[in-house]
Amino acid sequence: MALPTASSQRCEQTGRRRTAGWPALAVPLRIVLLIAAGFALYGSSPPRSLWWVAPLAFAALAGVVRRRRARAGFGYGVVFGLAFLLPLLGWLQDFLGADFGPWPWLGVAGLEALFFGLAGAAMAPISRLPAWPVWAAGVFVAVEYLRSAVPFGGFPWGRLAFTQDEGMFLPLASVGGAALVTFAVALTGAGLAELVHRLRAPRRWTGPLAATLVPVLGGLAATPLIHTDPDAGTARVAVVQGNAPNVGLGLLYQDSVLHANHVRGVDKLADEVDAGRVPRPDFVVLPEQVGSWGPSRSDPDLSVAAARIGVPLVVGGVGEDADGQLRNRVVRWDPLTGAGAEYIKQHLVPFGERIPMRSVARLFSPFADRFQQDMVPGDRPGVLDVGPAKLGVGLCYDVAYDDVFEGAARQGATLLAVPTNNAWYGRSEMSYQQLAMARLRAVEHGRAVLVSATSGVSAVVQPDGTVTQRTRQFTAQDLVAEVPLRSAQTLATELGSIPMWVLSLLGAGALVFTWWRPRRGGTL
Repeated sequence: MALPTASSQRCEQTGRRRTAGWPALAVPLRIVLLIAAGFALYGSSPPRSLWWVAPLAFAALAGVVRRRRARAGFGYGVVFGLAFLLPLLGWLQDFLGADFGPWPWLGVAGLEALFFGLAGAAMAPISRLPAWPVWAAGVFVAVEYLRSAVPFGGFPWGRLAFTQDEGMFLPLASVGGAALVTFAVALTGAGLAELVHRLRAPRRWTGPLAATLVPVLGGLAATPLIHTDPDAGTARVAVVQGNAPNVGLGLLYQDSVLHANHVRGVDKLADEVDAGRVPRPDFVVLPEQVGSWGPSRSDPDLSVAAARIGVPLVVGGVGEDADGQLRNRVVRWDPLTGAGAEYIKQHLVPFGERIPMRSVARLFSPFADRFQQDMVPGDRPGVLDVGPAKLGVGLCYDVAYDDVFEGAARQGATLLAVPTNNAWYGRSEMSYQQLAMARLRAVEHGRAVLVSATSGVSAVVQPDGTVTQRTRQFTAQDLVAEVPLRSAQTLATELGSIPMWVLSLLGAGALVFTWWRPRRGGTL
């Protein structure tokens, strides 16, 4: 049995004297710090370009849970998560608040904050291990994966990677996808936390300094891996934003208005082409929820519009199949033959397109009565042949998940598109948050991305994540651009989910290892 030395006893006595006067304030001060840090993480999110704030915010979380008990880590993590998610998800209040009050917004933010609590609970014991910033970053990757999967299919909004649509960490997406970007932000933050701690004690700085700097240097090293050259040619594309009424939940019964606005938008574009003011595109991308079709896929207005402009339309809508099932889909609409190949949305919005606990959901979701049955998800990547491009498609919420565009790029997509309907959320930040995800996907797979939104923000994103064109919100506006088509696969596309599993197992393995070590007391 090891006995404490006189010097260690003196250190403990000195530490007790230093903290004897302020233990009552310690916990409140940590809570205040975490509230500020969580809000700072929100401040690093789009539409603001403050990507460098994210690792600083994470450093506060890592520093507070360092060497605490797991129970304390859980509580601190929940506080941090709430301070981040409540403002980040404010668009839910814009969407549902007038009719349902703050409860859906508070409920979603509270549920998702529990995952931050889970991360804090795991990071606390791990912080006693050597090189703990590495294991803590792995834990955060694992928790992000978990909350992207459960409950009800998960809710990936607010991943650390989605704060990094600009800056030094973004190039890492081309190597290991969103998981590696999250890992880099978390590792830098945890390294900073340990570095600050060691500034107050005569200990070596090499390890935490490396944890802080290596992810940044890795991002710089990965920058040359990003390519924008059109190795599969180019395409002239048009994105039609026909606009939508800013009526919130009233949009539930405005399908005909959305349809008419976007058919009118195609007609207007055709007039511009006929007048020689705009070059004829190779194809036109329209947003989600423009069409509403039965099993025959008949839509005379779309057929006339496609024939007028003389090129295929890529249009989103809800279609009922011969089996009576509803599916949210994107359809290639040919100017001669009409509806053709299609993609079915893989990740359905919980309590929107898929209604768990329908009788209870009626209390906070208007969609429970709007759709009497759940939509059915697809299980295949969407790659549509349009003009010179193989267009990989993900519908709205799909862009938050890693597998949708990964599957499309692997199956030969040379260009990506995100048809979406964001008019539900007014002039909130939701559209900009979604655009940031599209920018990350562009770098991740080395493809240009077209974002086509009913009311904005529509955009043309280059393979390096830069936005070359974008629309204003709640305006009728078209974008026409020449974009590169690319067939070369990034390392992230080739590796798929491997980086996520490897990084998650780092964190999980470290957590398991802590169970084999002698248990030592922690503090609040």
